[in-house]
Amino acid sequence: MTVTAPTSPTAPGTAPTTGRDYSSLGQADFLRLLTVQVQQQDPFDPVDNKEMLAQMAQFSSLAGINDVNKTLQQISDKLDVLAAASAAAGTPTE
Repeated sequence: MTVTAPTSPTAPGTAPTTGRDYSSLGQADFLRLLTVQVQQQDPFDPVDNKEMLAQMAQFSSLAGINDVNKTLQQISDKLDVLAAASAAAGTPTE
């Protein structure tokens, strides 16, 4: 007996992805997921407070890292402009 893999792109019971790049989820996506999680939880068996705080802290940390990345990109862009201006003026850069 031969078993073949299903030909559908998604597993049964899962929603198909519509070209969304999930590596770029933002703050609004996180808040939407958090809201749905809270709405769907069992009131007699709620999510552990430690879990919820860990998720929020993790997102806060990620938001801080994104801010640092933006700042570093701005610094890099300014250094590139400075290096180009210096090269145009004939001044050697180090």
